[in-house]
Amino acid sequence: MFPVLETQLTRYRDLEQQLYDPVIASDPAKAGAISKERGALAKIVEPYIEYKNLCTAIADAEAMAADPDLKAMADEELADLRPKRDALHAKIEDQLLIDPSEDFSNLIVEIRAGTGGDEAALFAGNLYEMYTRYVREKGWKLEELAFSPGEAGGFKEITFSVSGDDVYQFLRYESGGHRVQRVPATETQGRIHTSAATVAVMPEPEEAQVVINEAADIEWERMRAGGAGGQHVNKTESAVRIWYKKGTPDEMEVKCQDGRSQGKNYEQAMRILRSRLFERQQEKLHRERSDMRKSLIGTGDRNARIRTYNYPQNRCTDHRIEFTAYRLDSIMAGDLEQMVQPMRDHVRKEKLAANSAK
Repeated sequence: MFPVLETQLTRYRDLEQQLYDPVIASDPAKAGAISKERGALAKIVEPYIEYKNLCTAIADAEAMAADPDLKAMADEELADLRPKRDALHAKIEDQLLIDPSEDFSNLIVEIRAGTGGDEAALFAGNLYEMYTRYVREKGWKLEELAFSPGEAGGFKEITFSVSGDDVYQFLRYESGGHRVQRVPATETQGRIHTSAATVAVMPEPEEAQVVINEAADIEWERMRAGGAGGQHVNKTESAVRIWYKKGTPDEMEVKCQDGRSQGKNYEQAMRILRSRLFERQQEKLHRERSDMRKSLIGTGDRNARIRTYNYPQNRCTDHRIEFTAYRLDSIMAGDLEQMVQPMRDHVRKEKLAANSAK
C-alpha cells in the first residue's frame, strides 16, 4: 500500500462531504475552492481507490482458489486481475514521483533547423510532422503558433503548443539536439549527409507565474508578414515583433505572423515570450541544484545531442540511455512511444533508486 495516499484519500473524502454541506454550497467562493482541491486530489486518489479494490478482489479470488471446485474459475480471475493491479501500481508510483511543480498540462515546443542548410530545414519539418502525428495518437491538442518556412521546404523554425493530460511528462525529454543521417533528395551521387535540428520543450506557465510589465519590460511593432501565407498575410500589417528588455543582457525577441489579426499574433507572441522566460527561470533553478543532480537526463539543454535518426539503417538511437530501435519508419510516422517510454522507464528507475537511498 501507499501510506501517503491514505492521508490524501481521507482528505479527498472529507472534501466530498463538505460539498454536500448546504452552508458551503451556498458560498460559491468556498465551494469553488473545495472543488478545485478535490479535483487536484482526484488525479491520484481515484486510481488509488481502484488499486485498493483490485487488491481486495485478488485477495477474494486467492481465497476462492483454495477450494478445488472453484480453483479453475479463481485462476482465470487472477490471470485478469493481477496484470491490472501491477499496471496500476506502476502508474501510481509514477504519479508519486512527479514533482507537483513540474506537472504541466500545457507546453510550447520550438523546433529549429541547425547545421545542414536546406536539408536541416526539411528535417525540422519531418520532426514537426512526427510530433503532430504523435500528439494526435495521444488525443492531445496541438496549436501552431509561429513558423518560418525553409526555402526548399520544411521549416527554419516552427513553434507550437501542445495541451492535454500528462503532456509534459511524456514530451519533456525531447529537448535537445536531433541529428539525421540520410541521402538528401538533392544529392545526385547517393552520399549520406548529416544534418541537425534542435527541439526545446517549455512548460507554458500561467500568467501569474511569469509577470511581464508590458509598459516597462517590452517594446513591440507591427509589420507586414513575409514568406508564404496568401494575399491577406502579405499585404496587411498583422505581424508582430516583441522585444523583451531591449538593449539589455536579458534581451529576447519574439515574432509572430501567422494569425490573421494583429491581436492574435500579439497574444501568441506573448505566450511564447512567457514560456521562454519561464524556461530561463527553470534553467537557473536547475543550475542552483546542479550539485544534487546525478544525471544529465532531463536538463533540457538544446545543445546536447540526444538522438540520431539514421535512414539507411532504419535506426533511431537515444544517446542518453544507449537505446536503439530499428523502426525509424514507424517512429517518423508518429509511433514515438517506442522512444519516449524507454526514456521514461529509465528516469523512473533513477528516481526510485534515489528515493530508496534516502
